[in-house]
Amino acid sequence: MNKLVIRPANVADLPGILTLYAQPDMDDGDVLPLEEAEVIFARMCRYPDYTLIVAVDERRIAGSLALLIMDNLAHRGARAAIVEDVVVAPNQHGQGVGTALMRDAMARATMKHCYKLVLSSNAKRARAHEFYDKLGFRRHGISFWIDLPPDGTSGEEAR
Repeated sequence: MNKLVIRPANVADLPGILTLYAQPDMDDGDVLPLEEAEVIFARMCRYPDYTLIVAVDERRIAGSLALLIMDNLAHRGARAAIVEDVVVAPNQHGQGVGTALMRDAMARATMKHCYKLVLSSNAKRARAHEFYDKLGFRRHGISFWIDLPPDGTSGEEAR
């Protein structure tokens, strides 16, 4: 692997990020059109402390994750960090890209005085779980999920 640069994403990175999301383990080819991604990315950039981070290897996007730093009223106001959408190019698996991205996210969360960094992972992704274990993450609790109606109804109207 050549020199890897970890940095916040910019709009020019979106085609490469969408390509990563198209992987079978992520969105399996069902990704946003670039124009829609640009609109959502612009909205994400307006959030305080929400960063789409990329790992760049020789001007190619090798991996990405989203990091949200969240303010809290609980835990005496201690912030929390959430990582989402961790993805690495298939030809970069096992090359340290994911580790570099996650270590960067941990460092950013530490600098923002977060008391924890959390993520969730699909129960069937055993290799990903081993990866997070090696990084020092502990398995904790149970994740819950509910599908919400795509049309924005409360769910009661949809039944």
